[in-house]
Amino acid sequence: MTSKDQTSEGTVAEYVTAVIGGQLFGLPISRVQDVFMPERLTRVPLASSEIAGVLNLRGRIVTVVNMRARLGLPKADDGQPPMAVGVDLRGESYGLLIDQIGEVLRLPEDSREENPVNLDPRMAKLAGGVHRLDGQLMVVLDVDRVLEIVPDMMAA
Repeated sequence: MTSKDQTSEGTVAEYVTAVIGGQLFGLPISRVQDVFMPERLTRVPLASSEIAGVLNLRGRIVTVVNMRARLGLPKADDGQPPMAVGVDLRGESYGLLIDQIGEVLRLPEDSREENPVNLDPRMAKLAGGVHRLDGQLMVVLDVDRVLEIVPDMMAA
């Protein structure tokens, strides 16, 4: 499955949407491997607070990144169990801990805008642009930027 299709309107990008701290985010569908409920999370000693732990997902060891901590947001207090979006980076498996998963959106590539100057700096450093939807801003997560600090934290 490709993340970009040609249509009569131009290039279309597909995003898996997720909500973190009330903000809508979009992950390029080409980067998403699976969506799962994280169970039996094992904490990693001396790991950063952004690393929620590791788990075994169908025989693969997956490092789980707490996206609320990554974005500098407080812990969720709604009592809802978190979801995780599985992504890969250079052959390693990661799970991004989110509040809830949304739908798959097909959006015209040319409607994607640069990060607005007033976007929260913590989001801006992880964002690869935004899409303005009906009354809502969807921040496009750059998976490489989200995970670029993970090797540094694991080595610490």
